[in-house]
Amino acid sequence: MAGYDVAIIGAGVHGASAALHLAERGAEVAVLERGGPASGPTGQSSAVVRGYYVNEFLAGLTRESADLFRGFADWTHGGDAGFVTTGALFLHAPGDGERMRATVRRLNALGTRTELLAADQIAADFPAFDPAGIGWAAWEPGAGYADPVGTTVGMLARARALGARLLQDTLVTGIEPLADSVRLRTASGEQVTAGRVHLAAGPWTSALLRMLGVTLPLRAERHIIATYGWGEAEHVPYIWASMPDGVYVKPELRDQFLVGTLWEEPEADPDDYSGELWPDEHLRIADALVRRMPGLAGAAAYSGYAALYDVAPDWQPVVGAVADRVTMVAGTAGHGFKWAPALGARIADLLTGGPADPGLAPFRPGRFGEGDLLTGGYGDAKIMG
Repeated sequence: MAGYDVAIIGAGVHGASAALHLAERGAEVAVLERGGPASGPTGQSSAVVRGYYVNEFLAGLTRESADLFRGFADWTHGGDAGFVTTGALFLHAPGDGERMRATVRRLNALGTRTELLAADQIAADFPAFDPAGIGWAAWEPGAGYADPVGTTVGMLARARALGARLLQDTLVTGIEPLADSVRLRTASGEQVTAGRVHLAAGPWTSALLRMLGVTLPLRAERHIIATYGWGEAEHVPYIWASMPDGVYVKPELRDQFLVGTLWEEPEADPDDYSGELWPDEHLRIADALVRRMPGLAGAAAYSGYAALYDVAPDWQPVVGAVADRVTMVAGTAGHGFKWAPALGARIADLLTGGPADPGLAPFRPGRFGEGDLLTGGYGDAKIMG
């Protein structure tokens, strides 16, 4: 007989969310983590929470998650997600207007207040931006950011209070489907048996799938983040992203901000990659940053780092059954943090035999073999979903 109803591999934000939703339903849950909670890409996430998505399902998930972030302490009985509302501005090329108009209309219908701005409005309301190559913008006043570690730890703490078990420093080295359960082998020699297994291991998902004889076109990418002090530059209190420049900016604390990239980056080995931000990479980001907002030339370069994204060919998540009694969530491509709290409820449905949300069907793992890839985002900025 299975020792647990569900074993989850990975204690990042997605594993933590699934564990909490399952524990709330009374399931016996074990979470196996190779390091510690949020010790992988989750802990390095910029943790932006924005509902501005082309994909209506992902936009709806973020709308639900935003409510969970705002009520996080009540939901988790004392957790602190560190959610801060800043608003977010998304700058686009002139040719994006038609798609943006349809997207903004859908978002407002979902309850995510979003305003479409033409070039003259951008110049009047946001004069700090160089208008070259910008035709439109979307303004989402309710967007913001959270603390990725606090969010993950808060959900796990509540799951554990409800009976879930967390096994840290536990590397899974084997997955063996049995007649009525699944057995996991670990590097320490311990075995964990569960009725179902859920893979939430980010860039290490492909290695786990190979243990099941499954291959999916997932890759790990190395994405760079640079941090700056405001220095002599004027403080910009909101998040902004520029599709033509391939960068986004997030204010952090009172004295600094971070800058990341929106486009595809080089493939990396999740067990052997450089986490350091190199000088030429810092310059690359600085050039794009100052080109779009010249006033940031007075900002002081601090430091930075490189983090991992797990990416599918269409940059959209991969969610669903991948083998008998085994489900997965992967391919979140650096934009999965924001909808993780709500997605965990859909994962719990899959793992407890509840009705599956039909909105998950397009994200099924089998879509790659079927040639049924998703479309999303704007040009190279597929991260915009």
